[in-house]
Amino acid sequence: MRKQIMSVIFALIVGIPCSANGMEPLDALKVPVDQLLGILKDPQYQDAAREDAQREEIWETIRQVFDFPVMAKLALARNWKKFTPQQRKEFTDLFAELLESTYVDKIQGGYEEEKVLYLGQKMVSDSKARVTTKILRSSVDIPIVYSMLKRNDIWRVYDVKIEGVSLIKNYRTQFSHVLAKDSPAHLIKRLKRKIELQKKKRTKSRMVGGPY
Repeated sequence: MRKQIMSVIFALIVGIPCSANGMEPLDALKVPVDQLLGILKDPQYQDAAREDAQREEIWETIRQVFDFPVMAKLALARNWKKFTPQQRKEFTDLFAELLESTYVDKIQGGYEEEKVLYLGQKMVSDSKARVTTKILRSSVDIPIVYSMLKRNDIWRVYDVKIEGVSLIKNYRTQFSHVLAKDSPAHLIKRLKRKIELQKKKRTKSRMVGGPY
């Protein structure tokens, strides 16, 4: 379980877009890695009082790469039609916040000097590509494939497969299970509750001085 969590975390931090015209998707993934690693290694964030500042800097960098509107729509699949425009926007915002709450908390205490090997890219179309990478850890190598979409000359990630398991399909299964019995409003309520519980857990952990 820990290996899977850290794989998702590293998948999130690796893929930052580059806005330069003509940038290849693989290059768009490689360029900003050092920026994120620098945040993780920055001595100023060893101070517990700076954890929130580090967290925000990490997320500000991460959020640039993911196309959350596309990801939210894919995660809901045909259930997207059940949502009103207002609910779609609210769900998209909550889905992004859920990813932040779930994974960024882990990164501050879980990074272990991982390295990334870029294996290549495959152009699916002029605007879609898959970039294959591998996380190199001391005990295991973990394959990760990014599905990327180009819009306005910027490549962004809309799905990540870790050891063959799709992040979007995983959430789609969870959301479909809920929506098979309950309304979009109920799912939105559940997401809000989950995010709030994670925030409380984070606050409690800090109060007792424990890890995330």
